[in-house]
Amino acid sequence: MNWADAGFEIFGTHVLWTDLVGNIAALATVLLAMRKSMWTWPVQFTGAVLLFIASINAHITGNALKQAMFAGLAIYGWWAWRRGTQDGRQLAVRPAQPWERLMLIGLMMLGTVVIGVLFYVTGLSWGAQVPGVKGVALVAADAYIFVGSALATWAQGRALVDFWIVWVAVDLVGVPLAFSSGLVVSGAVYGVFFVLVVIGFMKWLREYRAMAPKVAVAQ
Repeated sequence: MNWADAGFEIFGTHVLWTDLVGNIAALATVLLAMRKSMWTWPVQFTGAVLLFIASINAHITGNALKQAMFAGLAIYGWWAWRRGTQDGRQLAVRPAQPWERLMLIGLMMLGTVVIGVLFYVTGLSWGAQVPGVKGVALVAADAYIFVGSALATWAQGRALVDFWIVWVAVDLVGVPLAFSSGLVVSGAVYGVFFVLVVIGFMKWLREYRAMAPKVAVAQ
């Protein structure tokens, strides 16, 4: 048996170790992000590598590419947060400016279309192998998750409170897609993500509101 297939059976379902450990790392990433810990990024990088292997094993190329992207964005996020905490400063979180929100929405819409077409034409998304409208819908979902995940991680690197909201939008599609792909652990973790993301959003928003008056006075 290929080492990438290694796992165990639970309730008649084969659970991959790469899927399980990778998703544990992904959950840890969310918890660390709530605390604005620099460990967020190396843990995310590790989880991305493991989930890349799990996705390739499950023949979900689009999701595998997303994990490769996560690994790259983890490097960017570590650099951005490190720069934002120089000289002992706390990482300053803030809501996105109106133009940033418009940019995120526009890139989400346009990116989903462009990446969806790319996934469908090249067959990078497993949904491209499914005939009819269902296949198109699966490719669109794959592209949407890919683009939304990229934007959420980029916004997280910029310490924008709105990055949590982008993750909510991604999770609403990611949960059913993961279960339908046979990645049971990923599907369950996406559901947990949804709860943690809402908690994280409220925590960052409270922190921003608490710090805003102090910043205004300092100015």
